[in-house]
Parts: sequence; structure tokens; C-alpha cells
Amino acid sequence: MNLDPILLRTFLAVEREGGFTAGGDLLGLRQSTVSGHITRLEKAVGRELFLRDTRNMELTADGTAMIGFARSILDATAEAEHYFAEAPLAGRLRLGVSDDLVSTELPHVLYDFRRAHPGVDLELTVGLSETLRSKFDGGELDLVFGKRRPGETHGDLVWADRLVWAGIPGTRVEPGPVPFVTYPPPSITRSAALAALGREGRGWRFTCVTDSELGLRAAVQAGLGYLVHAESTLPDGVVALDGQDLPELGGIEFVLLTKDTARSPRGALCDAIMTRLGR
Repeated sequence: MNLDPILLRTFLAVEREGGFTAGGDLLGLRQSTVSGHITRLEKAVGRELFLRDTRNMELTADGTAMIGFARSILDATAEAEHYFAEAPLAGRLRLGVSDDLVSTELPHVLYDFRRAHPGVDLELTVGLSETLRSKFDGGELDLVFGKRRPGETHGDLVWADRLVWAGIPGTRVEPGPVPFVTYPPPSITRSAALAALGREGRGWRFTCVTDSELGLRAAVQAGLGYLVHAESTLPDGVVALDGQDLPELGGIEFVLLTKDTARSPRGALCDAIMTRLGR
């Protein structure tokens, strides 16, 4: 069935104006052309749409049903024409991503984004959220996907999480100073852990300081100590140490930092991240 939009526009004009001649006047078409369009449309659907004689014209039941179909089809056609009439996204997009997000579904989101928008030159910087935020504020990055502390207002929330102490499965926390595996300053999780330990008067010692998620994971799996991490993005082979003698840490929020997103590469990527990763 070929429902030509031209025929559908003619059909709606005739229905709205109450006749072939008036519908033709609305569209700037001759009466014979309008009649031909309606005949072709009726042939395409195999149904009579108008009951007409030399003096009267009215819709059939199928004609009444066709009104809704025609409007929906023409609306979808207009939307598609508008979408594809716009220039494809292009340009450079400098993206900053917090190191602990690299092991999530984000790489798949970026892969699909690059396939959908081959004209966008994506540049990825991985680092600590606070460092990336400084680069964003300084104009060195266009978009940042990172963390913020609860109560902070910068960025658009993607999801909220809780911070946990984590170690290898079967770990039993011993009394005494907490062996701490951590990112260097200005790590948000490091600051949260030290504040929690300080509130309880609990001692600690740094057993590994690294700026990579892989380094944290290796140190924990080697039994060097415990790390503080968002629960939903824990590295493989590392588990939350709930119910043990360690201080509560509070929450953490994952956010997108960006500027104007209207019909831009950063806007399209923000939408993709929110759709796939938002909770």
C-alpha cells in the first residue's frame, strides 16, 4: 500500500473544505486534479472514502478512519523531513570522564555515538572529577561526566549512589589503623574517607596511592588495603565490606557538566548518556 503524502494532503483539504473544488482552491489545484488524487488514494487503499453525487459529498466510515491515519502519516513525514534537513553533527568534542566510569557501560555509549555521528571528532580525557571540573571551568573541556558531593549543585544529575569501603571477597577488617588504597588529591572519595575516619577518631595509613582505577584494583586484590568507591561502579573482583568495623561514608552523585546543548555534539552525547546510564 502506497499512501502518497500528496494524496493525503489533498484528501484532508477536501474533507476540511467540504468539496473537491474548495479543496483544490486551498491547495492551488484544479478540480480535475483533486478528483484524480482522491481516485488514486481510494484505489491504493481499496476502499471508497467519499460518497458523492452531483450535489452532495460525505465521508464513508473508511473515510472517517482515514482522517486520523492521514494526519499521523503527514505529521511523521514532516518530522522526518525536519530531522534529515538539519546538517549532520560535526566538530570537535572534548570529553572528560572520571576514571571510575571507564569500566561502566560508557565505552559502549561512546562507540554508538561515534557510529551515529562520524563527523564529530571526539577527544577523551580520563582523570579525577575535580581535576576535570577545573579543566572544564578553564575552557579546556566541553563536557565532563564525573562525580560531585551530595549538596553540590554543579552539573546535571545522572544518578546518585552510596560510597562503600571495598576489598577482596572474604576480607575481615582488623582493629587498628585502616590500610587505605586511594587516589591522590583532589579525589572526592579520598576526602570523604578521611573525613569519615576523622569523625570517628580512627587512624589510617596509605598503602597505595594511584591515579588509575586499574592500580586501585590491583592494590586491593594484592591485599594491600581497602578502597572507598561508589558501590555501583566497583571494579571486578572487589566487593563492598558492609557490616564491618569501618565508618559510614555517605553518598556520591554522578553528573554531567556542560554548557549550551542545543543541536550540538555535546547535547547529543548528553542525551545518549542520560538515556543509557541515567537512573
